[in-house]
Formats: sequence, structure tokens, C-alpha cells
Amino acid sequence: MNARFNRVTGQHVPPGFFSSGDSPQAAELAPLITGDFTGTTAEILEWAACKWGISQDIVFAQAAVESSWQQTKLGDWTADVNLCPPGHGIGADGTPGECPQSYGILQDKYRFEKAAWPGIAASTAMNVDAAYAIWRSCYDGFEVWLGEGPMNQPYRAGDLWGCVGRWFSGDWYSPEAQEYIDLVKKYAGERVGQQPFLAPTP
Repeated sequence: MNARFNRVTGQHVPPGFFSSGDSPQAAELAPLITGDFTGTTAEILEWAACKWGISQDIVFAQAAVESSWQQTKLGDWTADVNLCPPGHGIGADGTPGECPQSYGILQDKYRFEKAAWPGIAASTAMNVDAAYAIWRSCYDGFEVWLGEGPMNQPYRAGDLWGCVGRWFSGDWYSPEAQEYIDLVKKYAGERVGQQPFLAPTP
């Protein structure tokens, strides 16, 4: 399913890839985003984990949670035409009255990653490269706009799981973020995505 996307490399993005609310150091990560890798789906995920300094088990698990390892996955459907990427207008992807906002194996969201379009949809490597550059920016303490979450948990650098949850919810340790963190941890513990497929017994 992913073979065509796994053979496509990505693109360079401008420093403005990161939010204007991030600290200026975030822009220094932008030139590192290239999606310049090809291989199997597992090899691409391993490459991104190594490149951005996050556990391979977490990357495998997060890709399983987001898309079941499918670069063809479309998500976060909307009726707002202003949120549709070029070439994916209302109804263009088979759902009448809606278009997808999120694309690929990590479900990168177009409206937050316009500078990485169309790579995040066309290339598995670009999709994961952009996603984990954002994770790294959070982990390094550059997403200062995150502020403080519930139960007096202020945003701080070095919080691996807080930054995993932020990918899903866009905030810091909200109940939705914590639910997502727990699911990724569960999948990582079970090594989901790393087990051989066993056909059901007749």
C-alpha cells in the first residue's frame, strides 16, 4: 500500500514552517526537514526516529495509532473549504461535502504544515520527517505558546510524552492528550506494528 509513497522523497521547507508563537530557535530546525530518504515503511520510521532522537518503539506505535501505518490515510474531514489543500477540494476525495485536513502515516495536518505541502501527502519520509521535527521543537522547549496544562503541569523542555500528546491535541496534558499518550504507550508496550501478520485460522 505504501510502496509508491515510500519511493518519493520530500522537499526543503522555509524557516516559517514553525509557528510564529515558537521561540526563534525553532526556525533552526526547518532546514533539517527534507524527507530525503527511501525504503520500506519500517525503514522510514526507523530513519525518522534516529534523525530526531526519539525511540523507534514510540514512532512505530504512534504511526499505528494514527494510521495503522498507512500513508494513504486521510482524516479530520471538514466542510470548511478554507482548510482544504490544493487539489483536495470539497468532495474531491470521495466524501460529499467534505475534504480531509490530515494526511499520511502520522496524520500531518495541512493547515499547520502548509510549507511542507504536498510532500506530507506524497512522501512517507516527508510525512514523518515533518511530524518529528515538530515533536523535536516541542521537546527542545521551543513551543513556548503551550503554557501550562491541568494540575499545574507547566510546559518544559525534555518532556517526551507531553510532546507526543501535544501532537494529537495541540495542547499540554489536556485529558485528550493524556488519553492519546496512554494509547501510544500501550501500543509501544505491545510492539504493535512490529508483529508479523497472522491470518485468522479458518
